[in-house]
Amino acid sequence: MQKVQFFDTTLRDGEQTPGVNFNTQEKVQIALQLENWGIDVIEAGFPISSQGDFEAVQAIARACKTAQIGGLARCNKKDIDRAYEALKDAAHSQIHVFIATSPIHREHKLNMTKEEILASVKEHVSYARTLFENVQFSPEDATRTEWEFLVEVIQLAIESGATVINIPDTVGYTNPTEYANLFKYLREHVASFDQAIFSSHCHDDLGMAVANTMAAFENGARRVEGTVNGIGERAGNTALEEVAVALHIRQDAYGFDSNIKLSETKRTSDLVSRLAGMPVPRNKAIIGANAYAHESGIHQDGVLKNPETYEIITPQLVGVEKNALPLGKLSGRHAFIDRMESLNYDMSDKEAVNGLFVKFKDLADRKKSITNADLHAIYAGKHIEDTGRYELVQLTVQIINDKMSAATVAVHDREDDNKLKHATATGSGMVDAVYSAINEISGKAVRLQQYEIDAVTEGIDAQAQVHVTVLGSDGFIHNGTGIDHDVVRASAKAYLQALD
Repeated sequence: MQKVQFFDTTLRDGEQTPGVNFNTQEKVQIALQLENWGIDVIEAGFPISSQGDFEAVQAIARACKTAQIGGLARCNKKDIDRAYEALKDAAHSQIHVFIATSPIHREHKLNMTKEEILASVKEHVSYARTLFENVQFSPEDATRTEWEFLVEVIQLAIESGATVINIPDTVGYTNPTEYANLFKYLREHVASFDQAIFSSHCHDDLGMAVANTMAAFENGARRVEGTVNGIGERAGNTALEEVAVALHIRQDAYGFDSNIKLSETKRTSDLVSRLAGMPVPRNKAIIGANAYAHESGIHQDGVLKNPETYEIITPQLVGVEKNALPLGKLSGRHAFIDRMESLNYDMSDKEAVNGLFVKFKDLADRKKSITNADLHAIYAGKHIEDTGRYELVQLTVQIINDKMSAATVAVHDREDDNKLKHATATGSGMVDAVYSAINEISGKAVRLQQYEIDAVTEGIDAQAQVHVTVLGSDGFIHNGTGIDHDVVRASAKAYLQALD
């Protein structure tokens, strides 16, 4: 059985999602989990785009040990040199060089002729190969490029040293039949096709990114590029978790294997969802809350008799386990640390462990039993609180009447000498009053666009997870996530993260 490679661009293309902005610590955390999930190549960022992106790529390159760490670069020597500096400490590195090739990009974005494009490809791919053993080349907007010219560009790139050729459907324009035929055409007409790995990179503007990816596998592609949960610019990218599970379930049709540890899928998805401040839709394939739920009586009857009647994927396959842990308010520090380490969390930092244990004991006083999901939420919530600008210190809410509530909020402002700032405000409900008080503290004029609440686990004592989207005065969208046993406190934490 042949293996296909998984190339994750959550930290580069995925971060282009409106409102998503990971800091360096969060990027390293995600990268380590991607490595644990089995990702072959992690595109850590675009080093020349900013000092922050450079430092994040550099930090990831130093932290990861098994995955190839990649950086994006235009066909420009300064871009390539910057990528080399960011990646030179990586155990395994790769550069991803690109230039647009379609008529609309040549004429309206680059103002370059075909000959100038070819000359640039030869010069910069050759230069990149002098610095990197692994060089990926992408003809941007490949699916809207003339096929004959695409063959010419790709052949030249391989001759110049490219080891991977990516065929990006940059604007989500193609469909499975067309994308399959394009790969067939390239396989037949690119003389050096077998001397490079061919990869697919699809966007979901027409809802066909995963289907297009599977069509590429059937016709010569041996690498997929995408993101966790399918996040990305506009309608997003190929959802890697969907591709991984599809290859596993339908090995009879595709005959491919991968290095993905499917049992780590849900955990990877939850981590990205929380740090991105973007909830996973309940009906999302593979990792949505409804993916393994059955409402129809006929379906329920069938599943009770044999789960395979209506379930082609078991929840346990992707790490969705209903496992109530024997941890509670009487559990000690050793049991807590042991359980967290079994969930692959680093418990070497004593100060961090102290904070997590306090959170655990606080929750255990309110819940009869603590589940895996609760522990993941405790870790995620503590991380969000520790890395944000604002730390929620006190929150008091009073219902005045059926039309008005009042809230008093106090926060530490880490960017202003950790000063304690507080405000009292009224609103049409408890959350509205809390958000009005926070606006007064921050001095920021924002408008709430979206508010979603979900339970981390089942039961009346479940922790609340709140996602908010706000429109800032800068005209940009900002996301936030808050986790707490109290809904109003979770709402406040989510709003503070969005304002950060």
